[in-house]
Amino acid sequence: MAARASGVSSLEQVEAVLGNPAIYELAEVIETESELGGRRLTYPTYMLLVYESLISVYRSARRVETEIGHPLVWSFMREVVVARFAHDSEMWLPDEPMRRHHYLYGRDRYLVPNRELLRDLFEKISCRQATGDLSLCAKDGPGSPTHPHPTRMLYADGKVVTPLFKAKPGTTKVDKTTGEVRQVRSEPDAALHVTGSGEPAWGTKHVMVATRGDDVHCRMILSVSPVERPGQEAKVALERIGSLAAKLSGATGVIYDGAFRGAHIAELMHDRGLLPVVPVQAKSGGKRARKARVERSVRIGEASLRRADGTRITVQLYAEAGALCIGELDEAGAVVMTPLQRLKVEQRRNVDGTWRWYGVYSVPAPTGPGTVRVRLDTTDEDRARSFNRCEHLRAIPPSDPDYRRLCPMRSDAESINRHLDDTMWLSRAHSLGRDRQLVNLIGYGLAVNSLALHRYRRNLAPPGALAA
Repeated sequence: MAARASGVSSLEQVEAVLGNPAIYELAEVIETESELGGRRLTYPTYMLLVYESLISVYRSARRVETEIGHPLVWSFMREVVVARFAHDSEMWLPDEPMRRHHYLYGRDRYLVPNRELLRDLFEKISCRQATGDLSLCAKDGPGSPTHPHPTRMLYADGKVVTPLFKAKPGTTKVDKTTGEVRQVRSEPDAALHVTGSGEPAWGTKHVMVATRGDDVHCRMILSVSPVERPGQEAKVALERIGSLAAKLSGATGVIYDGAFRGAHIAELMHDRGLLPVVPVQAKSGGKRARKARVERSVRIGEASLRRADGTRITVQLYAEAGALCIGELDEAGAVVMTPLQRLKVEQRRNVDGTWRWYGVYSVPAPTGPGTVRVRLDTTDEDRARSFNRCEHLRAIPPSDPDYRRLCPMRSDAESINRHLDDTMWLSRAHSLGRDRQLVNLIGYGLAVNSLALHRYRRNLAPPGALAA
């Protein structure tokens, strides 16, 4: 019988956060010295990031103050830091535990003004840890463009965070006793967004990009970014994925939901060299419409079929539900679709650094047997005739076995969203404003990544390596 995955205690997560080198590397870029002088911080700068990360463990800043205020927990934290910085007493923690007001002051004074710098450095460090420590998205990793491996795939999703206050900006309330009209507290950066299920959601939206290994806790958050205006999720996701692609040379592809359309897929393939695993839009119906799904069939064009005997014939190619088909007329004049089996996906580098993609397919009898080679990305000829090839044709369509093998990672993206909700009190944001929430999400990413690194070291490192 397989061993059941063990749960994670809060104290283990505290140990994991303090053991993550990213905490201390991020702290080094935070400028805390003032030209006007003034009192030095009571606690080392890295404790602002530790406190921020622990909010995702204990669900609120008040609860963090209570938990680390216990003598045993604070003593444990001090021992971990001393063991890590045995010869640097300036990094040691003082006798008294850190309080919530220390964190709030440091967050607004130092973390929020440096949020973009912290986000970019967090992304760089997370990519380095994913490839160097966990062998995720490694250049020499398993899989190929034809059969991508889950450990070399990026997956992402948008998440609408429920604000602290339900009222909309500009809402007023009349005091029945004094007659005073006052503004009701609200989230100034909130807007009405549409979720993946088509339901409207009020709040602030963010995009998180991740990758993961086989272990249940081997999930790495690679990038977080706010979506400032409704309808810009795909644009923000492309920006972050593009930034990650430059740092993860071993990343093979991207798994996303229907927010990515043909133009986004074309950019991923042509500019980033990444293979998208994205569902196809139906012609009509589907879960959102609560009607039977009707797939879309679109003519791609002509192609030269090479038969097994060496002869060539011209065939008409179609895309149906994202899959490549040969279309032939029957006796009634209707087009009969014959799905083709994908044999190979080829990736070629252009002189200007962009990419082009080809698919090699097996054609069955009676048209074949033979093979046909087709461009998978949008070509200049497609643009000239206003044809969006990437909107209709997929290198890995939903009917492909590899799609069904990789598709569960979409569920893992939803799992991240649910886990983020679970780290927030009453599933509401920890703070007010998009800028502070970006800092909160960086802390959440640090908490998730710290546990992945800690579990990896604990389970796979040789005896004595953790103590070292």
